Amino acid sequence: MTENNPILRMTGIHKQFPGVKALSGVSFRLFPGEVHALMGENGAGKSTLIKVLTGVYTIDAGSVEMNGRTIAVHNPQEAQHAGISTVYQEVNLCPNLSVAENIYIGNEPRSLGRIRWKEMNRNAEQLLQDRLHLHIDVTRTLQSYSVAVQQLIAIARALSVSAQVLILDEPTSSLDQSEVAQLFKIMRKLKSEGLAILFVTHFLDQVYEISDRITILRNGEFVGEYMAQDLPRIELVAKMIGKELSLLEQLPKQPGEGAERCAEIMLEASRLGKRGSIEPFDIRIHKGEIVGIAGLLGSGRTELARLLFGADRADEGHVRLGGFSGMISSPRHAIDLGIAFCSENRKAEGIIDDLTVRENIILALQATKGWFRTIPRKRQDEIAEEYIRLLNISPPAPEQLIRHLSGGNQQKVLLARWLLTEPGLLILDEPTRGIDVGAKAEIQKLVVTLAEKGMSVLFISSELEEVLRVSDRVAIMRDRRKVQEVQGGAARQSQVMQAIAGGEPR
Repeated sequence: MTENNPILRMTGIHKQFPGVKALSGVSFRLFPGEVHALMGENGAGKSTLIKVLTGVYTIDAGSVEMNGRTIAVHNPQEAQHAGISTVYQEVNLCPNLSVAENIYIGNEPRSLGRIRWKEMNRNAEQLLQDRLHLHIDVTRTLQSYSVAVQQLIAIARALSVSAQVLILDEPTSSLDQSEVAQLFKIMRKLKSEGLAILFVTHFLDQVYEISDRITILRNGEFVGEYMAQDLPRIELVAKMIGKELSLLEQLPKQPGEGAERCAEIMLEASRLGKRGSIEPFDIRIHKGEIVGIAGLLGSGRTELARLLFGADRADEGHVRLGGFSGMISSPRHAIDLGIAFCSENRKAEGIIDDLTVRENIILALQATKGWFRTIPRKRQDEIAEEYIRLLNISPPAPEQLIRHLSGGNQQKVLLARWLLTEPGLLILDEPTRGIDVGAKAEIQKLVVTLAEKGMSVLFISSELEEVLRVSDRVAIMRDRRKVQEVQGGAARQSQVMQAIAGGEPR
């Protein structure tokens, strides 16, 4: 790496959307022949920074330089011409076209307006073999190859336009360990050839395996730039979530009690896993117990919840619940077994914008009864009024459209929807995200009350204080694996953060 001559320099980048400061004075440097990890939790500004760099967004203030010259890109095509190419998490190529066509689409060799097919196929083969050590039939369609091979083809397309900067945005999210190892082998080769690689991932083990340098963003602001070898994992986690270890030790703890409430097991999962999603895990939840799931974004928290609810189908393992033993095949199957699930994405997977509070509340109960056995309107009104009062939903107006409620009250409506089905196990994925402090405290109190009445709860949150405060036990996730389990109230946050960070403390 040439320390004094970055190939890319972003200085004082500001980007604002209506009511939101997405980036505030962010700086970023990238040097030839390095892998530079861009780190930050959800909402930190990583995606916005990449979209600014690739011309999807225009900046409000600041400057971008390539090779010491200021550039202004207004779309991804201009970014490519400037030497900046991006490979996204979801391969954005054409599955019905051949490999060669995907590599050279828009840049095909032509003669008198006609594509020179043999030359294009020969060039594609040579590019894949020479630069990526990939030997495949380039005349076959893209969709006939695995996701891992498609990722390499997307990289080949970037190289075909003489990219100097390669942005890899979550390229390993759908790959297994052997495929990740192959990708990293290719990245090291490209790095040795002088290519500058901007690497975005949530997997800490991968960051330290492949990266030379790390830049951290938090809440749209620049936290710092560090050499990977000089930044201990525990400090990386602390900087990402904005908590210093000295402050964490001062927070009050409450001992977990759920395991003592009842010895009866509500749910037990053994070696449950899904290839490319989450490594096989074991988890046991007792009746009336709150089990928290802690980990960074992308650690496998939501994937674990979706397998337990049947939203994703497991490849291996089994679940024991009551008299049932096997794989949960669908959300309807889960509901029939007494499992309820509040998704982290309440806008897309929770509330129905155009329905009223009443209609949103009775939705799950109506689904369990079947759509031909409609709940009488009088009973719907009684149910809505009861749960609005029980959960203190404001305003107390069952015929109000739910989209007009605050985020906290929308979350309460979703809780009401599932409580109405009287579940034995309630899975809550980020139930307090994006809501005010008052509503957050109310939901935390409600969760504890439900557990005291015998309901089992799986509680997922990005906020460590919240997980430890609410949970009796905490399962810790890292890089799509369950790595440790600790008692909730008794655990120190630094202990949990060390487990999330992984590696040897230094």
